[in-house]
Amino acid sequence: MILEGSCHCGSIHFSVHSNTPYPYMRCYCSVCRKTTGGGGYAINLMADAATLDVHDPHRVRKIYQAEFDTGVSPAERSFCGTCGSHLWLWDPRWPDLIHPLASAIDTPLPKTPETVHIMLESKPDWVDLPAGDTHVHFQEYPVLSIEDWHKQKNLFGRNTP
Repeated sequence: MILEGSCHCGSIHFSVHSNTPYPYMRCYCSVCRKTTGGGGYAINLMADAATLDVHDPHRVRKIYQAEFDTGVSPAERSFCGTCGSHLWLWDPRWPDLIHPLASAIDTPLPKTPETVHIMLESKPDWVDLPAGDTHVHFQEYPVLSIEDWHKQKNLFGRNTP
């Protein structure tokens, strides 16, 4: 599925191909929460980095690498240099992948059959977690990767929402 996205001010438009377009995972880690805002979490998708096509790539001017007690993360979070919209994450440990933020995608995304809530150890108290059969909770990272989750749900490579 081709995903098209943009920043809030319209300075940056991009497209990327994804076999994993279901926005099922909500991350509550402090980096995702504080760089993206919203409901106290961020939702990352996964796509083929080689297919990323950015109109006016020079407008992507802010790249952030989070710092931890253990050092600087190699993951690079890209933002619009004008409005500050968080657009995607790229990590050299997995150079073939790029993780666009679901909030930056303009293409209608498919409704997910399950929501996975991760990094709950970092969730602020003011955020209420949904419960029920379609919500799964993890204190840290789940065992299934984004690709494996899509494959398990028979959603990998689906082209229509």
